[in-house]
Amino acid sequence: MCGRLSLFALEADLAERFDAVPARTLRPRYNVAPGQEHPVVRNDAPEEMRFPTWGLIPHWADEFRDGHTNARAETLAEKPSFRDAYRERRCLVLADGFYDWKRTATGKQPYRMTRSDGEPFAMAGLWEPWNGNGGGKKTSFTVVTTEPNDLVRDVHHRMPVVLAPGEEETWLHGEGAELESVLDPFPADEMRAYPVSKAVNDPKNDSSALVERVTPENERQTGLDDFG
Repeated sequence: MCGRLSLFALEADLAERFDAVPARTLRPRYNVAPGQEHPVVRNDAPEEMRFPTWGLIPHWADEFRDGHTNARAETLAEKPSFRDAYRERRCLVLADGFYDWKRTATGKQPYRMTRSDGEPFAMAGLWEPWNGNGGGKKTSFTVVTTEPNDLVRDVHHRMPVVLAPGEEETWLHGEGAELESVLDPFPADEMRAYPVSKAVNDPKNDSSALVERVTPENERQTGLDDFG
């Protein structure tokens, strides 16, 4: 699964890394939640970062609400909500970290996961236009997920499809077996995961403090951190 994102790399660095110019000024985000706009690079306009809403709304939906936050890689070609987008409308979802929650004896503990080098990366995504009920033209996206690697598995049973730089062009413009070949888990030894504050649970919170490492509540209560 992928329920929250962060992206606070410098705009100039992102433009150089993805060879794309943002359609509007980027601002640092530490807690991007579904229902919010977020920069992606679409296959029909790879020279630009656009800002669709996170949560894919099929073009045939009556209302622009209750979108699909994630899409399982294993069923992209089958699910009515995703199969057309998988074939025609793919995108790179830009991030420098994502969050998920681990079940513990004291409740769900949020973890932030990044590349080991801290560099921004792209996740496989799908985008979809919507123009229903006189609500104006809108666009949404979803993050594609796959089986977890050994690092993420300790936190959650799914993870986003994090693309290696050499796979990004394939995801945007490939087809058939080429697309399937990039939908595997990112190498665990090239990632890191660490616990963060439960303040990230509230999408209204969006500060740099959210990406700082904390000691999980279950370790504080048992004193396990005294033996670290």
